[in-house]
Amino acid sequence: MQELSGKGLIVLMGSGELTATMVGVHREVLARFGYSPRAFFLDTPAGFQLNVDQLSQRAVEYFRINVGCPMAIISFKSRDMASVEKGEAYRMLKEADYVLVGPGSPTYAVRQWEGTPLPDILKQRIENGACLVAASAAALTIGRFTLPVYEIYKVGQEPHWVEGLNILGHFGLNAVVIPHWNNAEGGTHDTRFCFMGEERFRVLESMLPEDVSILGLDEHTACIIDFDKEEVSIKGIGTVTLRRRAFERTFFRDERFPLKMFTDGAVMGAEAPAKKAAVPAPSPREAGFWRSVHDLEAAFHEGLEDDPRDSANALLDLDKLIWRAQEAKEDPEFISQARDLLREFIVLLGMRLASAPRSRRDCLAPVVEELLALRALFRENNKWPEADAIRDRLRSAGIEVDDTAEGYRWHLAS
Repeated sequence: MQELSGKGLIVLMGSGELTATMVGVHREVLARFGYSPRAFFLDTPAGFQLNVDQLSQRAVEYFRINVGCPMAIISFKSRDMASVEKGEAYRMLKEADYVLVGPGSPTYAVRQWEGTPLPDILKQRIENGACLVAASAAALTIGRFTLPVYEIYKVGQEPHWVEGLNILGHFGLNAVVIPHWNNAEGGTHDTRFCFMGEERFRVLESMLPEDVSILGLDEHTACIIDFDKEEVSIKGIGTVTLRRRAFERTFFRDERFPLKMFTDGAVMGAEAPAKKAAVPAPSPREAGFWRSVHDLEAAFHEGLEDDPRDSANALLDLDKLIWRAQEAKEDPEFISQARDLLREFIVLLGMRLASAPRSRRDCLAPVVEELLALRALFRENNKWPEADAIRDRLRSAGIEVDDTAEGYRWHLAS
């Protein structure tokens, strides 16, 4: 087992942890280890979802295909798991060099992790040189408080905070993390500040203690906090905003600065007062573009599970959308990002088709071979009616069975 040296990193991502825009970030951080690190995907935030295993497998495939690094899954879907399963999850986490946690519900994740050894294991791993990548929903959990996005935005509860895991606080950063800072999916309504909109977010901001900062992450943007070098760097296509009450500071992509700018309250006090609208409202055209991209992304992944033709149609529609956006002189960064998604989708579709059966015979072979093995067992035990019944049922399904001196053979009826 390779030993780590020095303190590690926390990488916060506003969104896009499994898209082309974050491939470079994953590779850059993994390269810092100087060896092949033990990378894991932790599935808790989506543990309640019926497709949680598919989401986990998507992360594994993304790292294998796009990042070029093997990844395993740490399954901790619920704190109600069997003790043996929880123990195995803790053991794997203690050996992890690189832990990715992403989509799902932040409040569900907090409920499952609270009172377990898991948060302390993560802190210890970072202290010992490992990297925690917390993206989207998971990013909301590691600050002092957690924003209950679904409860407010979807269910209609009044604005409020719940206690967070405060992993950042362990390392001297007293803050809440807000991904999707510049979200534009609402179109006709404001969904900035992680779907809260400005008016509702101002209420939430007023509820925070005076000493708690807000760390806002634009979508497809990463904030890399290196505790060993005591520095922070910004990657991706957007910005990161550090805000406390009337003061705020914006950090731009490829900017690098000392960690004390995040942890020293005096630095914030020296900044200019924040403008009333810290993040510009998305234009209708921009909002419509990203809403269409997200819709096609969802259709593509649904097609991979149900009907590949739907995925192919989503690819064609995304290609058309990109050309129209270029003709309309849309932001070049948005067009570049959409093209990266298109290429990623093509690779995923190719991998899915490569793993599919190549012919009707290949598709039927596993079932037919099992049935013929059962038929052979019946014949060995002189259960001829049962053996003949299997042969007859196969024949009625268009599969002919020939018994020879060397054994059985089967073929599809012409």
